[in-house]
Order: sequence, then C-alpha cells, then structure tokens
Amino acid sequence: MMGFQIGFKDIIDILLVAIILYETFRILKRSGAVNVFWGILAFILAWFIVSYVLALELSGALFDRIISVGAIALIVIFQDEIRLFFSRIGSRFSLDAIHRSLHTNKQQKADEHNVMQIVLACKHMAKQKTGALIVISHGQDLREYAESGELLDATISARLIENIFFKNTPLHDGALIITKGKLHSAACILPVSKNTTIPQRYGLRHRAALGIAEKTDALAIVVSEETGNISVAMNEQIHNVKIDELEQILSKEMLSN
Repeated sequence: MMGFQIGFKDIIDILLVAIILYETFRILKRSGAVNVFWGILAFILAWFIVSYVLALELSGALFDRIISVGAIALIVIFQDEIRLFFSRIGSRFSLDAIHRSLHTNKQQKADEHNVMQIVLACKHMAKQKTGALIVISHGQDLREYAESGELLDATISARLIENIFFKNTPLHDGALIITKGKLHSAACILPVSKNTTIPQRYGLRHRAALGIAEKTDALAIVVSEETGNISVAMNEQIHNVKIDELEQILSKEMLSN
C-alpha cells in the first residue's frame, strides 16, 4: 500500500484554499450571511466526497450540475460581497501599496547609509584625534539649539562631517545637529550639564553632550581631541563606546526613528 505523501505544491494549494476560505468567511460574517458560508462549505465537502472519494458517477454528475448552476446563482446573490472580496485583494497589490512599500525600503536604505557615514566619520576622527560633537535628534524639536549655529541642510557624508570638525575651520567649534536624515546645522551652542558626578576626565564637549541628553531625547556623540575615544550621551547618561558599539546604537536609534 502506497503511503500518502504531501509535496510542496500540495502545501501551496492548501494554503491558497485556506486564505480564500478565510477571507470569504470574514466578508460574509460582516454582511451577516455566515450561515450561508457554512452551508456552501458543507455542500462542497459533500460534493468532494461523492465525486472524488466514493467516486459515485450518478450522484457525482448530479452534484456537478448543481455546482455549475449554483455558482451562477451565488454570483448574482453575493455580487456585493464578491466585489468587496476582489476589492480587498486589489488594494493589497495596488500601485499605492507598492509605492509605499518601495518608499519604505528606500528610506531604510537611506538610513542605513547615513549610519555608516556617521560611523565612518567618527572612526576617522577618532584615529586622527579630531574633536567632534554630533547631535542626532529623535522626537523632540531641537530648533532652539539649531538656530544658534549655521544652517547647512546638507546630505549626510563622512567627508563633510570630517571637514566640519577639521581643526581651525570656521564651523569646528560647536555641535553638528543631524535632523531627519540631514546635516541640519553646525557650530551650534548646547546647554552644559551641571551634573557634579561627571568624571574630571570629561571636557566641555562631553558636558555639552550630556547637557543636551538631559534636556531632550536626542543622542550625542563625542570624539575626544585628547584621547580619540568615542563617547555616547543618551537618556541622561554618557559612556565610552567602541566603533562597533556605536554602529549598533545608531542603527537602533536611527532605523527606528
């Protein structure tokens, strides 16, 4: 006796039928005709048993005629529900839905690119011991602090970030604020934290980074000019991080923003 085997096509077939039945049930339940659904399902089951399981020719032929005539009757009776069913399918595969999906994927790729540009800039500046203070906005408006600096409205680029903080350039002294995937403004003045527990090794940039983290939900990155260490201030705390940890933090913050 041959064993009953289910292949990949059979699984796909079962899933498709299950989805169609589920959507049909939801639509008929909403229209108050759920009992009709169960009646149709029972009839189809009986037709399958008679025609394919028991292979009764006369009864099977009778069921086939009823199915062919009944299908037309059902289309007439449930034309509104059928229209709603295909409308739901069409809405899921419409151009608008595809556009939204493509836009989301495009935005995610842009965010990933921005993360890598910031990480790359911090890595280079840490190696060269170039002091830097970068603030990345999250939810709160940083306009008050952004307006204290010079407006940039530039694409995020590792080279541009490094040029901004290159020693003795006009914009190197102050904070660079990043908002909505753009280098918004540079040479910005930030509030300095008055926390007396801050370690003495932390300089003015670190205190400014902690200050903005205390007053807003922004994330601040500091590259030390003395040691080349990278620090991150967020949630009213500041701590040193390695370059891979910085990438993880930025990915979590910017990709979920």
